[in-house]
Amino acid sequence: MPDRHAIVFIRRGCFVRSVDGVEALLDATRAYCMSPRQEERFDHPHAHGDDCTAVHLDAALLAQLWGGDPQLPSQPLATPPDVDLAHRLLLAAARRGDDPHELAERAVGLTATALAQHDAARVHSGRPATEPARRALADGAREALAEDPDQSLRDLAALLAVSPHHLSRVFHALTGETLSRHRMRLRARHALERLFAGDRDLARVAADSGFSDHSHLCHVLRSETGDTPSVLRAALAA
Repeated sequence: MPDRHAIVFIRRGCFVRSVDGVEALLDATRAYCMSPRQEERFDHPHAHGDDCTAVHLDAALLAQLWGGDPQLPSQPLATPPDVDLAHRLLLAAARRGDDPHELAERAVGLTATALAQHDAARVHSGRPATEPARRALADGAREALAEDPDQSLRDLAALLAVSPHHLSRVFHALTGETLSRHRMRLRARHALERLFAGDRDLARVAADSGFSDHSHLCHVLRSETGDTPSVLRAALAA
């Protein structure tokens, strides 16, 4: 019996799930929703089992994504190719140990896209309707991240009074980059400013700029500029 809301994406296999006396055949083209204290039964018609990924959501976040109501659909959700690929890319990013903010943004987007297969209007109900409203939302997120790049997607959405999914979608549509990418670029600019100011300790620059370690700083700066921190440090030296 689950104790949290979740959407479960099926990667492999086939099974029958029974909830409240209703059976549904599930395979790798479907996802299903779990709700707290919901009694389930699973039957496997084949001997080779299955593999699934569960994305857990607390009730408050789910309500933001689902038009104010945390009650998930009881019927299975279709997972067309774009949803399935997004699910697998999220797993690959988690396996690589990508930035937690990036993983959270991917997970929220995947959840919203999956729920939209059931009721797109409900998922999009809180999206800002006008161009000025969308622009103000993106600018508000940029302003908040300029003050504190460590703010999570959920914190930003609460601050700006929209759902995390809509904030992520609007920001990407207007800026051409994800919130997590913008956050990383702010950290890179902070690190470059430290190098320009003459800071020679790359480990300290990495830590003070919000990177997990020197290797993370090196990866991001190479991606942003094409050069390593040591090369940039020499180039920016007075």
